[in-house]
Amino acid sequence: RVGGVVYQVFVDRFAPPADMTPERKALFPSPCTTHAWAEPPKRGELVAEVGYWSHELQFWGGDLPSLLGKLDYLKDLGTDVLYLQPVCKAYSNHKYDATDYKELDPQYGTMDDFQALAEKAHGKDMKLVLDGVFNHMGKRNACVQEALAADSKEASAKKDWFYLGEKYPLGYKTWGCADNLVELHLESKSIQEYIWRGKESVVATWLKRGADGWRLDVAQEIGFDMLTSITTAAHRHKRGSLVVGEVWAYPARWTAAMDGVLNLHLGVLIYGVTEGKYPGPSAAQSVAGLIDDSSTEEVLRSWIVLSNHDMPRLAHRLPDMQLRKFAQVLQFTLPGCPLIYYGDEIGMAGGDDPDNRAPFQWERATEDNEMLAHTKKLVELRRRLRGLRIGDYRALAAQRLLAFARLTERVSETVVVLANPTEASVEEMVTVPDPRILGYTLFRDELSGEEVRILGATVSVEVKPKTVRIFAMRDESDNPSGAQYKRMFGHWATFPGVRP
Repeated sequence: RVGGVVYQVFVDRFAPPADMTPERKALFPSPCTTHAWAEPPKRGELVAEVGYWSHELQFWGGDLPSLLGKLDYLKDLGTDVLYLQPVCKAYSNHKYDATDYKELDPQYGTMDDFQALAEKAHGKDMKLVLDGVFNHMGKRNACVQEALAADSKEASAKKDWFYLGEKYPLGYKTWGCADNLVELHLESKSIQEYIWRGKESVVATWLKRGADGWRLDVAQEIGFDMLTSITTAAHRHKRGSLVVGEVWAYPARWTAAMDGVLNLHLGVLIYGVTEGKYPGPSAAQSVAGLIDDSSTEEVLRSWIVLSNHDMPRLAHRLPDMQLRKFAQVLQFTLPGCPLIYYGDEIGMAGGDDPDNRAPFQWERATEDNEMLAHTKKLVELRRRLRGLRIGDYRALAAQRLLAFARLTERVSETVVVLANPTEASVEEMVTVPDPRILGYTLFRDELSGEEVRILGATVSVEVKPKTVRIFAMRDESDNPSGAQYKRMFGHWATFPGVRP
């Protein structure tokens, strides 16, 4: 969805299971361990007999039925896209080591549970996006075992699915220095057919089951051509499906290979501005350059990531509440889809893995939670101000502020954002070069309530340190300041028949 709010869920850690019966506990055999919901994860040690770190084998028991019980919370928060980290069968808790791409991990429930989740999410106007880990699979995957056991490609076509041979210390190429992750030889036509091209492929199967799209893990290692092929296939299997990819690179060109990217670049830029390492005016121009290098639509479809399972949480990176709010406002006003990593909205902290993957602290999801209230306010603003969701981006000239406007075809939807990343108050006159905005037009700051008027295409305001002003046009159609828009498209006072 263009401009939608994305919510990322680690199923095992999001909602506590209804009951950890003996039958359920049997799904976590030794050396796996189960833990009480209030117990935080702890970094462990290598379990030599299975080749995993012990914290990869710690489980809290969250599943799809428990997630289903929290859909009202997600709806109330304003979620448009529910993104689930891998749900297919795997050995570890994170499930980025698939042992069967097409099977739902029984630790998470049954296929009926998955289809119920998809149907009820759709009923609440949410899209469901799954995590596609197509760069590597788990060593315990039957496909890997078949390939390793076969004497030749004639004995098993799957030998062509992997990089095998004596030049690899283990007989196969690993990914990420992890012995349990086997890298895929995606140039193989048969593995392409299995994962994304075929009518019964992994991509097609889950889309038919009710998923609406895919987030592709380590997409930059899959490459431009393969990503284009996967995206084209997904669109063929399900019209309107979404494909976005994890890309730790400048987003241009990657955004063209898929529908969009996880805009990690923009997240890093936001942190740089917030922490005083990147001047606001430079950041405004950098975003404009990104759009010039790709397109508005590609950037709007991309997810703005400040926190996820592979990086420190927002509250860990920015323990100061004011700085955290500042960064989040930028995430919700710059072009793209803001991604909320489960628990960030209530201020959960956590550094590197596994600290950033703790169970959701539901006791903190209360009306008096300051971060939750702030998040809901920003979600509501995006829902009410169409310009923040789908508007074009224009950098505004400023000396110290990060200043930009979001513009649509309707003049009344123009939003002017002025952010002060410095340690001192800044008072500036900023030009708003939109010829449709007429003299003496009233704008209101949606965060403070302060009102200003744009005179001669300029606005003069004071912005306090580490704060953001979000100015939206006010309806004055009942007085001359508003009535002057009678022949300007997209205003409350516009005459019928006036076109853009």
